[in-house]
Amino acid sequence: MIAVHPDGKIMVRRCLVTLRPFRLFVLGIGFFTLCFLMTSLGGQFSARRLGDSPFTIRTEVPGGPESRGVLRKMSELLELMARRVDALARLGNGSEQAPQRAGEACAAADRLPAGAGLMERIQAIAQNVSDIAVKVDQILRHSLLLHTKVSEGRRDQCEAPSDPKFPDCSGKVEWMRARWTSDPCYAFFGVDGTECSFLIYLSEVEWFCPPLPWRNQTAARRAPKPLPRVQAVFRSNLSHLLELMGSGKESLIFMKKRTRRLTSQWAAAAQRLTRKLAGTQRDQKQVLVHIGFLTEESGDVFSPRVLKGGPLGEMVQWADILAALYVLGHSLRITVSLKELQSNLGVPPGRGSCPLTMPLPFDLIYTDYHGLQQMKQHMGLSFKKYRCRIRVIDTFGTEPAYNHEEYATLHGYRTNWGYWNLNPKQFMTMFPHTPDNSFMGFVSEELNETEKQLIKGGKASNMAVVYGKEASIWKGKEKFLNILNKYMEVHGTVYYDSQRPPEVPAFVKNHGLLPQPEFQQLLRKAKLFIGFGFPYEGPAPLEAIANGCIFLQSRFSPPHSSLNHEFFRGKPTSREVFSQHPYAENFIGKPHVWTVDYNNSEEFEAAIKAIMKTQVDPYLPYEYTCQGMLERIHAYIQHQDFCAAPAPASPGSHPAQSLFVLAPNATHLEWALNASSVPGAWPPPHSLRAWLAAPGKACTDACLDRGLICEPSFFPFLNSQEAFLKLQVPCDSTESEMHHLYPALAQPGQECYLQKEPLLFSCAGASTKYERLCPCRDFLKGQVALCQGCL
Repeated sequence: MIAVHPDGKIMVRRCLVTLRPFRLFVLGIGFFTLCFLMTSLGGQFSARRLGDSPFTIRTEVPGGPESRGVLRKMSELLELMARRVDALARLGNGSEQAPQRAGEACAAADRLPAGAGLMERIQAIAQNVSDIAVKVDQILRHSLLLHTKVSEGRRDQCEAPSDPKFPDCSGKVEWMRARWTSDPCYAFFGVDGTECSFLIYLSEVEWFCPPLPWRNQTAARRAPKPLPRVQAVFRSNLSHLLELMGSGKESLIFMKKRTRRLTSQWAAAAQRLTRKLAGTQRDQKQVLVHIGFLTEESGDVFSPRVLKGGPLGEMVQWADILAALYVLGHSLRITVSLKELQSNLGVPPGRGSCPLTMPLPFDLIYTDYHGLQQMKQHMGLSFKKYRCRIRVIDTFGTEPAYNHEEYATLHGYRTNWGYWNLNPKQFMTMFPHTPDNSFMGFVSEELNETEKQLIKGGKASNMAVVYGKEASIWKGKEKFLNILNKYMEVHGTVYYDSQRPPEVPAFVKNHGLLPQPEFQQLLRKAKLFIGFGFPYEGPAPLEAIANGCIFLQSRFSPPHSSLNHEFFRGKPTSREVFSQHPYAENFIGKPHVWTVDYNNSEEFEAAIKAIMKTQVDPYLPYEYTCQGMLERIHAYIQHQDFCAAPAPASPGSHPAQSLFVLAPNATHLEWALNASSVPGAWPPPHSLRAWLAAPGKACTDACLDRGLICEPSFFPFLNSQEAFLKLQVPCDSTESEMHHLYPALAQPGQECYLQKEPLLFSCAGASTKYERLCPCRDFLKGQVALCQGCL
């Protein structure tokens, strides 16, 4: 075996790559030299006579000063080339004697007598070009021989090792042999088709193979030192945020207008929360916000419809998320194009098969389903490594049964939007309808006491505004509109162009599509804001209630879901929607919210009469104020850590009997006062209350019936046979399986089932076959996402 220094081997490999094109370059220079002399200096080569060919040369005519100058410059160029060839020759020959310097032959042209003809000079240069080509051939042959010896000596160092710690290594090497040219990113990282390049890539860029011993000192990539942590400071001036948001899209213009309009409310909320969190240490996070649905690659169907009555709920929420993150003092990067995303992530050139070129520089990434798909396509293996830092803004929620890829595939829950294997809490919803997910929300404009009194005094007792900017929402609603028109003046905000008025009844006073401030003024005058069943769960009803309106909506029977309604089909949830706006019905209710059966004309008309007699004050739930949203996002950033090792499916070292006790009324379990704390657990488990739900009852509903919220992070504490015994439920048998309804007691019989897969712990879902064991917790008034003591 020939011992060769690693740096020498690398240089030889570079020579092999560069020599062949260099040889062609030398020959090309020679040909160019002759052509240049024949064309540019042709007039000086000869004195033409009648009958001579244009290419006849009179060699007896000596060259002039100009031609000698050109020849001298070309000789100098050839000498420079010769010196570089000699350098390669010395590298290729190693310890052997290098050939005589080719530059001496090149300089010979300048040493010809001054009277020598141009032909002799050209012949000398041509000979020198030929000599250089010969030397390049000698270097190439010698380098190939050396490379062969080096390869033979190193072959045993570049074989896929059999290491039990890296069981996939040999298989990945086989894949690289067959497919390394399938994506240019492999060549970007240095893969050139050799075994060594495969192993270097698979050990240093990816992590399927062990590091090569001879690469430890020279090639191992070192992660840059993390930036020093700085403390986050609340901000009240949002002008820099408006610059970060960019422009050029109607959607961005809408978002910036909204942020600018709410600046004073964000600033006031920041001051109040600063006092509330006095003394709390908050690290500034590096945050990337990628709004995937606004990228051209996803179609961006929203921007063209902003001025034509299209849905604005998503843009309202994104504008408020950006404002909240910025006001909390975090460092933001905002992208609305795939190119910007790739640049900020450090995506290598190619088709997305390779990891990122650098460690992810962001602590958190907020995106949507479109952005999530784009990141998966372009981050390679880095997506799996860093997906714990992602937060997905998801309007309607994603239930665990749809999120777990294997389970969804086996049990028919797979859709176009699920199967990501994220922690379900990484999905963040517009309303708190899915406790398996995190509630992100948005904000509505908050009125001060003076404004509230002015609104109460300026209300029209018989004015109704219909919820629906698109004419299609009004179709088939003539029956309800006629009843409403008997008692109230009906107003609409339906989009239309000047050449085609909207198809609404003649008695409707249509204002057209209104800017947000004008729409707010209309709501401040109206008595009633009425919905006709669509759109679902938008921000407008909360804005109407905040401006002193009563919201009237339809009750759905049967409830709408992915099983019976086209709108929900394909969405990763089985949630049943019993009204147009379930949050308004369940968390606000009468007198601000009335939910009736629109199919019953008498009930509908009776509700209109009762509403006209009802007086309400403007009302806005705390969780939809600027301070409420700041408080909630602050708590998530401080406490939610999905990159830590997941909690086991069972309590493990914490026996159930030491964690909780049977309540005095023997109906449920409570956290034991003397139970030891659980490090890192959030929400704090002392708020745990656990019930055995009735057959066919979901944990979501079982907890709501008791004025509590289901808390999925508490499931691991209950996932044991001891929990059933504490509830005085003896188990004839106990089995652990992968099922989104477990832990549960099967009926008939006394078979207890425990959860095997932590990602499948789910508050949602019910079956008449099971009595589910449900973890519940308390919550702050007006802030359902946080328990008492969660902040």
